[in-house]
Amino acid sequence: MAGIVNYVKESFEELRTNVTWTPWAEAQRLTIIVAVFSIIFSLAIWGVDTVFSEALGYVYEKVLGK
Repeated sequence: MAGIVNYVKESFEELRTNVTWTPWAEAQRLTIIVAVFSIIFSLAIWGVDTVFSEALGYVYEKVLGK
């Protein structure tokens, strides 16, 4: 158990002293960019899914008569 506690303490110390953190303004800007591209990508996938769904529905209706 002492090994785990020591590991956690050393990890926090490394995060505090050795890690270079992104400035807050840049982190906010990058978060907005990721959110916008995620929304655009999800809308594109939704559009392709809708087109394929309609196409398969048409094929099933004409070929299988359902």
